[in-house]
Amino acid sequence: MKRVKLIDKELARAFFGQFDQNVRQLEDEFGITVAGRGSELVIKGARKKVLAAMSAIEDRLKQIKGKHDFRRPEMKQPSVEKAEKKDTIFIGSKRQVVLARPGGQKTYVQAVRDNDVVVGIGPAGTGKTYLAMSLAIEHLKQNKVERIVISRPAIEAGEKLGFLPGDMEEKVRPYLQPVYDALYDLIWPEEIRRLMEHRIIEILPLAYMRGRTLSDAFIILDEAQNATPEQMKMFLTRLGMGSRAIITGDVTQSDLPAERTSGLEDIEGFLKKIKGIKFTYLTEEDVVRHPLVREIILAYEKEKQKKRLLTQPAAQSKNRRKKSPPKDKPGA
Repeated sequence: MKRVKLIDKELARAFFGQFDQNVRQLEDEFGITVAGRGSELVIKGARKKVLAAMSAIEDRLKQIKGKHDFRRPEMKQPSVEKAEKKDTIFIGSKRQVVLARPGGQKTYVQAVRDNDVVVGIGPAGTGKTYLAMSLAIEHLKQNKVERIVISRPAIEAGEKLGFLPGDMEEKVRPYLQPVYDALYDLIWPEEIRRLMEHRIIEILPLAYMRGRTLSDAFIILDEAQNATPEQMKMFLTRLGMGSRAIITGDVTQSDLPAERTSGLEDIEGFLKKIKGIKFTYLTEEDVVRHPLVREIILAYEKEKQKKRLLTQPAAQSKNRRKKSPPKDKPGA
């Protein structure tokens, strides 16, 4: 057993990290246990392992003291920086890293690194939601944000969730299940439970975001094609200081009534020129599901184009009839 004296609470907080994540990394790496007792660290384990861990701990404490920044320490920062250069998203949990595919996915990931608000538009299966979740977790692990907020429009229920049985979580779970699926694929269940209990990760319907200001947060709006223009404006104006947002959706799969405009299509027209907002587009070439999914998407697109071509002559003929001057009546 070894003891290390810490200078003050700020140094201890910086060393332990958010929810002791730095210490857990140290314990996993060296096979030891670390506990805080007053102003001391107590390291227990096999003698060789403790000595090796002591060297790493002393190096880390020197780094923290040298930076004079006790808010954002990282035990594995060099690895993270290396990952970023390779268009790799660092998770450090159930999945260590997530690799962006060449093409649309890499462009999407780079856009998130360079902009505060990114809109990712593309067909199903292109990784829009999964990459957004991965990037949010990476930002949380690097202490770039303090929490993650993920939202979806509960369009199938008309957002009138009060009529459904159960508490709030039971009401909205079916509509948010794809988000949970991605989350459980990326990080361990016990870590998810802890983060959600402390409200470090929130998953909620879009309607429940009204009236909030989210600072130092990574905010995701998924299935944004089902948000109305009013809801989209409400979402975008939730951003507080230090926050960033990703909006994902497929404009060809809106569940809104035919007479309603999609908020996702709406913002394409007038937000593109704003600095700090980036629109990225993924295509069937970026699909990562079953190979048939790509063929299905292409078939639907061809069918859509065929119908559009068939309706154009009929519409043109109708317009010509409207514009034709009325014939003179006999004897006029």
